[in-house]
Amino acid sequence: MKKFADRLDAARQLAAALRAYRGRNPLLLAIPRGAVGMGGAIAEALGGELDVVLVRKLRAPGNPELAVGAVDETGWTYVAAHAAGVGADAAHIEREKRLQLETLRARRARYTPARPPLDPAGRVVIVVDDGLATGASMIAALHAARAKGPQELVCAVPVAAPDSLERVRPYADKVVCLAAPAEFYAVGQFYREFPQVEDDEVVRLLGEARHQPS
Repeated sequence: MKKFADRLDAARQLAAALRAYRGRNPLLLAIPRGAVGMGGAIAEALGGELDVVLVRKLRAPGNPELAVGAVDETGWTYVAAHAAGVGADAAHIEREKRLQLETLRARRARYTPARPPLDPAGRVVIVVDDGLATGASMIAALHAARAKGPQELVCAVPVAAPDSLERVRPYADKVVCLAAPAEFYAVGQFYREFPQVEDDEVVRLLGEARHQPS
């Protein structure tokens, strides 16, 4: 079973797999919070820029770790096929959506208070996360990025559940994934170190990245 030392190790390996985009000033859109440091490392390796794409998973009733969908900043919502089967009816989805949109608004205000999001229009855009479990957050992130008119839209992850990887493919022009093991239970099992990333770290990383040349 492939294991990464940590997120930075995974980012370095992803950057190598994405080397064809070096010199094309790609825009790395990281899904907070875990992938922001990864996005920064990949952006540096490829000569690109870093920003965040803000999405939130919709949690299953009684099981907050299980995603039954995801929502982006505009309110566009992806609902997974298994949602109803775990008790996530329309009323639950709507409650979760309202709650998560509040979190997204707070994160946007904290993460990039002094500037608008970088514009993906006409650019190579690489959406990165530290792994795909259900794929819901990545689907919402890709949908949000696609709406801004990128030249090419790439999904980049170190590891993914095989069925989730296939679920995500239609939303991207290209998918780069280093491992899709059959025995997949959680993203963290594929990292020797997988610490929680806090908001302060995201703010610091974005603040540093803001000063990189385009």
